[in-house]
Amino acid sequence: MRINTLLLSLLFLTGCFRGAKFEEPPIHLNPNMDNQQKYRSLEESYFFEDGSTMRTPIEGTIARGQYDDNASFLTGKNEDGSYLANNPIALSAEVLDRGQERFNIYCTPCHSQVGNGKGIVTQYDYPVIPSNLHDERIRMQPDGEMFNTIRYGLRSMPAYGYQVETNDVWSIVHYVRALQKSQNATFEDLPQDEQEKIAKES
Repeated sequence: MRINTLLLSLLFLTGCFRGAKFEEPPIHLNPNMDNQQKYRSLEESYFFEDGSTMRTPIEGTIARGQYDDNASFLTGKNEDGSYLANNPIALSAEVLDRGQERFNIYCTPCHSQVGNGKGIVTQYDYPVIPSNLHDERIRMQPDGEMFNTIRYGLRSMPAYGYQVETNDVWSIVHYVRALQKSQNATFEDLPQDEQEKIAKES
């Protein structure tokens, strides 16, 4: 009985101190690692020989979750730094549809739906003239270069790698190539049977 009364008294007293302010810090029965010596960013270090707290990662270090066997797929570049000549994902109707959808969302405000660089932003004194995707320079660049530009940005064009998934970027590249062919098609681009049909009619 006495023990129960004592416990109740202690609980009551504990409740009385709730919300009260004390000048002395509270007693920390289990400090664990809450309070420990540590360095802050750019702080001087007396432990390392160069006096710097921040350490350079060991060469070849890859952050957890960022390793990928196919680096070319993520960068659009070969191991020697050159751009991939051809799109690594297979062309299909589904890929083109997906590329068109993503293109219309992210690219048309600047480049327009036909890719001529006359998107709606040009009607509002936009300080930068968007590229015409039908220019020979862009038509002749490797697929990997176009991918790299979309994903990582180039000059005034922002990077869309944070908004558009890698597969979707490659799908956009396929769709842009389709747009380019639609505006720059030649007789040789027609299927063989269509070429023969036109040849007979003429």
